Amino acid sequence: MDPVEPSRASAGFRPHRVVVLALDGLLPFELGIPHRIFGRPKDARGRRLYEVITCSVRPPGPVETDADFAVHVAHGPEALATADTVIVPASYELGPVFERGELTGELAAALARIRPGTRLASICTGVYVLAAAGYLDGRPATTHWADSERLQRLFPRIEVDPDVLFVDDGDILTSAGVAAGIDLCLHIVRRDHGAVVANEVARRTVVPPHRDGGQAQYIERPVPDPQQASTSAARAWALGRLHEPIQLRDMAAREAMSVRTFTRRFREESGVSPGQWLTRQRVERARHLLESTDLSVDQVARDAGFGTAQSMRQHLQTALGVTPTAYRRTFRAGTAASARG
Repeated sequence: MDPVEPSRASAGFRPHRVVVLALDGLLPFELGIPHRIFGRPKDARGRRLYEVITCSVRPPGPVETDADFAVHVAHGPEALATADTVIVPASYELGPVFERGELTGELAAALARIRPGTRLASICTGVYVLAAAGYLDGRPATTHWADSERLQRLFPRIEVDPDVLFVDDGDILTSAGVAAGIDLCLHIVRRDHGAVVANEVARRTVVPPHRDGGQAQYIERPVPDPQQASTSAARAWALGRLHEPIQLRDMAAREAMSVRTFTRRFREESGVSPGQWLTRQRVERARHLLESTDLSVDQVARDAGFGTAQSMRQHLQTALGVTPTAYRRTFRAGTAASARG
């Protein structure tokens, strides 16, 4: 069988194929992110929901990294034609792509193999490849904050957001650097198969289950100064009682701070306000309950801390673009199957 033909575990089943494009100068850590995240999810029969392969713009062979070793890539550019999702990780040797916003002939020929309708994603400076190919014209995108100004200058037709972890624009997704690539890949799993499946992948990978794409890239105090008070105890306290009304003054009191000081410290450490953080945690709680329980929508709303079904509908519609009933219908069957696997 051709090595780039999608494998079939049984008749009628084919895992979603993710093809990772490895370019010279790639960062090994970011190259490994898609394999780590998409290599985990399975269905009830133990079949992997994703198939991940790596390809080069050249025939199979070595690809240089930014470290003191190369990686051997087993597939050439023909693999791109078989992809359901193509991911372009960061590279420090993009040459004319980074310098002038122009594709090399070799890279252009490889990208031309991608089928229309294929989902595209980039991690960090991989966005320059998508931009130079014209995929991002008139669309929002992000990259590492240190490269965002250059990206905007080189590609003025892109709506560059330098502050967020990732941007989901439907069939094209872009992320900031390094760990934001993990957030992006988990977000794709969550979008494809629901929060429960994504949370299990995160748990096995020992990373936070969900950092919203709109969270700030640069957080002033990501690791609290040991000489300064932190807001972590208040967050842990709030997570244990999301079903209850939680006031800002109550969270501040847990840390023996004034509301003003607590709000400032909270934003420095998390990148969002306490109110935004609480809403995101409640949305995640609601998603988990809708996928994993038979509770009514009213019960889910109460247990997640929204109070009423109408309030929860509004928040889920804003965050996810769907109603609670539609979300449950979309993900419940797949979640149940994965939980049994």
